[in-house]
Amino acid sequence: MEQQFSIRIISNNELEHVTDWAVREGFAPGFDDISIYKNTDKQGIWVGCLNDVPIGSIACVKYNKSYGFIGLFIVKKNFRHKGYGLRLWKHALQYLQDIDCIGLEAAPNRLNDYAKWGFKKSSVTNRWKLYGFQDLPKTNFYIDDLSKFKVVLGKQISSEQVLIYDSQRELSPRPHFLSDWLQNSVGIVKSIIDENDMCHGFGRIRPCILPHNQRGWRIGPLLADTPPIAELLIRELVKGLENQILLDCPSLNPYSNYLLSNLGFTIISKTYRMYKGNQPPCPMNQVYGLACLEIG
Repeated sequence: MEQQFSIRIISNNELEHVTDWAVREGFAPGFDDISIYKNTDKQGIWVGCLNDVPIGSIACVKYNKSYGFIGLFIVKKNFRHKGYGLRLWKHALQYLQDIDCIGLEAAPNRLNDYAKWGFKKSSVTNRWKLYGFQDLPKTNFYIDDLSKFKVVLGKQISSEQVLIYDSQRELSPRPHFLSDWLQNSVGIVKSIIDENDMCHGFGRIRPCILPHNQRGWRIGPLLADTPPIAELLIRELVKGLENQILLDCPSLNPYSNYLLSNLGFTIISKTYRMYKGNQPPCPMNQVYGLACLEIG
């Protein structure tokens, strides 16, 4: 009997299956990440099914009319090279056809594939790893006086301040995604404020699932005015954590390599940010960590 292939919006009881696929692909998804992706765009995550049983997935999220993102593009190994991935891919492009700019993160061996569809390479995204807080230098790398700043938990600063700070440093405003991301019960959010309670940086760390179901942590986003403030945030976020800690950082930040390598992080892999359409201009020198690679 011929199997029928179809594409539909993911259901809540399938989120765990797609999370398992992402773990096997080495994506190191955070706990509850994919649930947040689903809520960012109610039609943003799709599954490809054979006889209504999911065998592949793709995220195609519309942030607004100017910007969208494709990710979480997975076909289970037993079903590859049969055309199912191509049908998912075309579905995503069709869904985002009215968006001015579409972004994605490409593995090095997929650059040519995406280039055939009009995507152009923009920059490298490095995945950095720290083996735990114990590997941080005992003393601060930067010696700047930060006494006028203090670190507070995310709930101690207004969400409006954080959203404004984020929107000035990202390609496109993302209030709905960021609100869900920062208020999620899984993980910790910390911010840096001055004596006037103005935000000068913030970050989130969350537990993630590494290959072989090992547990680790992922930092993201991580935004800061200066490298010393970024260091302060990193130290506060990883304090007391002994497992592997991952951070995805855009190479367009000219300060990131120097800071992270001197804090004991090492690069373990890289992807390439690619865009199709009119890429919005955005300086990245205050972006030390991306929220996630799957939906930008």
